[in-house]
Amino acid sequence: MGESGMLKSRALTETAGIRHAFFTREGGVSSGIYASMNCGAGSNDNPDHVQENKRRAAAQFDLPEDRLVTLYQVHSPEVVTVTDPAPIRADRPQADAMVTRMPDVALGILTADCAPVLFADPENGVVGAAHAGWRGALGGVLERTIDAMEALGADRQNINASVGPCIAQESYQVGGEFPAPFLDADPASAGFFRPDGVTGKHLFDLQGFVLAALNRAAIGNVDAIGVDTYASDAHFFSYRRTCHRSEDDYGRGLSAIALTKRS
Repeated sequence: MGESGMLKSRALTETAGIRHAFFTREGGVSSGIYASMNCGAGSNDNPDHVQENKRRAAAQFDLPEDRLVTLYQVHSPEVVTVTDPAPIRADRPQADAMVTRMPDVALGILTADCAPVLFADPENGVVGAAHAGWRGALGGVLERTIDAMEALGADRQNINASVGPCIAQESYQVGGEFPAPFLDADPASAGFFRPDGVTGKHLFDLQGFVLAALNRAAIGNVDAIGVDTYASDAHFFSYRRTCHRSEDDYGRGLSAIALTKRS
């Protein structure tokens, strides 16, 4: 699946000055439940293996590992503007999205069922990356990422976005407290839930909800990779699959985007 363990978006591919990748779990050095491209520092994997996996990911962007930045993700709507990768790497601020206009810095998002969303305005040289689980997506992390890109000089209509591999509706049964939080925010959100037909609970369409939010934001081209992380054990990590198997921990997959230096 993918080229050298990566998937690419049509909305972001063939765009001058932008490089991106949705990495699969293949092509790394981790073993066991982390096999093999686990990039999650928050996992209990061997830290040396995680660093090597991140080095390999950065190399796909022709960058050293210290130019790849990630966050301490907390399912929030918080967005960090990256003006220097060093303090981000040192402090790993608690946030769920990043934007930058710095060339040769890869913004990395870690997921294991939640939706990674990559953004780019190639004309104005601004990129962004967001971690969108149900809580962050409902809380506005996508809209705030777009706002932060505009603050750096992006033009909303020039921003293209892609939703990476995430858990699909048929795999995502949610608890009895749903869909109330979504309906309280917007009754039209009922369309993203359907009864599971067995327990009386609902199945949630996370990808559809994220795509709808991006389309409402009136940005440029939007697409989705359309792969179910839960159902594709060979290619993607999945928190929910780990829970169903009663495993001790899980790996995190990396999605990243970077500007290249303009001549």
